[in-house]
Amino acid sequence: MNTHQNDLYPDVTASGGLAPAMKEAAKLRGCDIGISPWESGSISIETTRGIVSVHPAAEERLFRMRVLTPGSTWEVPGFSWEIGSTDDLGLLVEAVAAWREGMPLDGLKARFEFLELGEFARAIEIGEPTSLQWPGLLSSDFHRRQGNLLRRLHADGVLRNMFPSITHGAVRLHTDPLDGTSRQVLVHELDGDLYEVILAGIPGAAWVEVATGDLIAYLRAALNKQ
Repeated sequence: MNTHQNDLYPDVTASGGLAPAMKEAAKLRGCDIGISPWESGSISIETTRGIVSVHPAAEERLFRMRVLTPGSTWEVPGFSWEIGSTDDLGLLVEAVAAWREGMPLDGLKARFEFLELGEFARAIEIGEPTSLQWPGLLSSDFHRRQGNLLRRLHADGVLRNMFPSITHGAVRLHTDPLDGTSRQVLVHELDGDLYEVILAGIPGAAWVEVATGDLIAYLRAALNKQ
C-alpha cells in the first residue's frame, strides 16, 4: 500500500510537521501568524483575543481552528471554542493572521466563509460572555447532573456574575472569563448537603468540605479574596 497516497496532509508531511507547514504557507502569502521560530509540535499562538490553536482532523483533511480565552494555562484553564475548519492550509493561515491582527468579526466572516463566529464569539469580543454561558449550562441535558448546583449558584445575586464552566464534573466559577489567571473556584457536589470546594490555580490548595448552608457565603468569600 502506498502510504503517501493515503496521507491526508502531504503538504504537512513534506514540510516536516504542521508548524513548519504553516510557517511556509504564511511566508508565501506574506502573513504574520506569530508562530515562534522554535515551534515544531502543537500550534499555540497568543493573541489579544485568546490563544489560537490548530488541530488537524484524523478522519478527513480538515484544519480545525480553536480559540482559548486569554491568560489560560494548563493549571488554570479558560473557555475554548472551535471557530471553524477548512481543508485549505493557505486560507487557514490567512484567517489566523487576520484574527491575530484584530480584524472585526464581521470582516472575518465576510472574508473567511469557513469561520463560524456565533453569539459566544461576539460576546467574547465585547467582553460579555457570562450572560450567554449561564443559560446554555442551565438548559444543557449533558450537564444535567450539575443542574441543581448550577441553579443554586445562579440564584445568588453575586455568583451569577461569575462565569461558569464544567471541569471534570465540577462547576468552575471564574471572576473574569477573559483572564485565565483571575480567581476561580471549583465546586463538586458530594451529596445534597455537602460540597467540596477548591481555589483553582493556587499552589498547595486542597479540597475543603463545605456544608450546604455555608456554600454561598464560602464561595463569595473565596472569590473576593485579594
